[in-house]
Amino acid sequence: MLKLIFTRLNKKQYFAVVGMIVLIIMQVWLELTIPDYMSEITLLVQTPASSMSEILIVGAKMLACAVGSAIFAAITNFLSARVSTGFGKRVRHDIFEHVNNFSSAEISQFSTASLITRTTNDTFQIQNFVARGAMVFIKAPIMAIWAIIKISGKNYHWSIATVVAIIFICAVVASVTSYALPRLKKVQLQTDDVNRVTRENLTGLRVVRAYNAESHLEEKFAECNDKLTKTSIKVDKAMELIAPSMSIVMSSLTLAIYWIGAYVINKAHAINKLIVFSDMVTFSSYAVQIVMSFVMLVAVFIMMPRAAVSANRLNEVLYTKSSILSGEGVKVEPEQKGIVEFKNVYFQYNANDADEYVLEDISFKANKGDVVAFIGATGSGKSTLINLVPRFWDATKGEVLVDGHNVKDFTLKDLRKRIGYASQRAILFSGSVESNVSLGETEPNVDSIVQAINISQSADFVANMSGIQAPISQGGKNVSGGQKQRLSIARAIAKKPEILIFDDSFSALDYKTDKTLRAAINKELANTTVLLVAQRIGTIKDADLILVLEDGKVVGKGKHEELLKKCKVYKEIALSQLSEEELNENKK
Repeated sequence: MLKLIFTRLNKKQYFAVVGMIVLIIMQVWLELTIPDYMSEITLLVQTPASSMSEILIVGAKMLACAVGSAIFAAITNFLSARVSTGFGKRVRHDIFEHVNNFSSAEISQFSTASLITRTTNDTFQIQNFVARGAMVFIKAPIMAIWAIIKISGKNYHWSIATVVAIIFICAVVASVTSYALPRLKKVQLQTDDVNRVTRENLTGLRVVRAYNAESHLEEKFAECNDKLTKTSIKVDKAMELIAPSMSIVMSSLTLAIYWIGAYVINKAHAINKLIVFSDMVTFSSYAVQIVMSFVMLVAVFIMMPRAAVSANRLNEVLYTKSSILSGEGVKVEPEQKGIVEFKNVYFQYNANDADEYVLEDISFKANKGDVVAFIGATGSGKSTLINLVPRFWDATKGEVLVDGHNVKDFTLKDLRKRIGYASQRAILFSGSVESNVSLGETEPNVDSIVQAINISQSADFVANMSGIQAPISQGGKNVSGGQKQRLSIARAIAKKPEILIFDDSFSALDYKTDKTLRAAINKELANTTVLLVAQRIGTIKDADLILVLEDGKVVGKGKHEELLKKCKVYKEIALSQLSEEELNENKK
């Protein structure tokens, strides 16, 4: 946890921490000076020759110490707040940036709900610890050690009572912490579950309502919520034992000091009684300061288990390295641009555990301006195959080449800059039509955006929405499925890439729009290489090369007419969508 904290502080925050330490030392010195003045006032009150002015002067010094201590405490709190909020900002940024660099393999290790909880709730737990705990963690040991030095050499009976009180406090804290820590880990995991079920319910609200499944989701949420509640209650019950225990210890210690003091005063000579009484008042004040120091440390220990669990969860993300590493960069010859080639490619999702290859011995070449299509049954490996090009995954064996170079040799930024990608699930972000189509561009080109909207057949509905500045809600919920797909396609086109990848991106379009859109791409983007995954024969039949996949293997390769004659799987797919007459008409 300390490593996480100190590696996320900048120079200004380090200077602030040093300033806090200096201020805390001054604050402790002033607070521990007050009992000395109390002892002096006690002696003056009991001495007949003392004057009121002497008592008032000592009282004024005592008041000045209290005011000075309060001022230093306020400044320390201000610095602590600045450091903690700056730390929280840095951690959230680092988590967000680090997750953005994850490959699909690392993303699959953490659920979306868990990553959100870690970025928000877990970061807040550490930030809260830094804000409240760090200052106490510095102050309490300084105060305890300084106070112990102050009372050393006084009555050893009082010292024994103080030591017993400290041992009791430590025993209570150790017991509670050992009980609470494993349950706090459960609390964080169960918070992930509550977050996950809530997201599922909100994301799929229409489906839930359509199937009258509200009661099922409520039961599912209630189960997660009850588990979280029960575990939290167990933790809170254990933590609540600390406060009354501390109160009992402080009261008992004060009582013990005065009881021992009464005994010692009673046994002392008349001359020494006043000195013993003064020592008792001073010792009592310092003993309370020592116990208060341990009480403050207890407050830190209450926060520490939760913060430690959160720190471990954040470190799990921050120290998970992406399996997709950026290459050193390559120089591409102009005549090589737009070429995609697979050479004997094999792929497993987890090379250490998986027994079977998802893709086996895939080989093909797409030259500049070619349209290469992939078709096959669900789960045949089409999407996995094209996801190897932008390096969402890396091939287990074989080579994936772009522009004549292995994709692993490119920097990730350079590789993905060459590729326009429209995913299987159309994703839109809150903002405007313009911000969605120009996603990733630092200086959006309006002409490119308008051209992409026209090619993707989005111009009519965008005009009806009041143009490219029209708002898009989160997830694109204010547009239809087909409109989302077309804007997703427009985003891929607007980059003016060498290679366009369409991962079943035409599925929500009607046949007419599908045909018009493909014709526009062929006309306007004739020099762009297109990799196209589709389920409809009509979408791919004009491709320069069609690969038919079955169980991760290529069972057919060629043009539409060739495959109808030679590939049984392709013909079965075609006949499931079109009649023999329609296929024969298409041939003509």
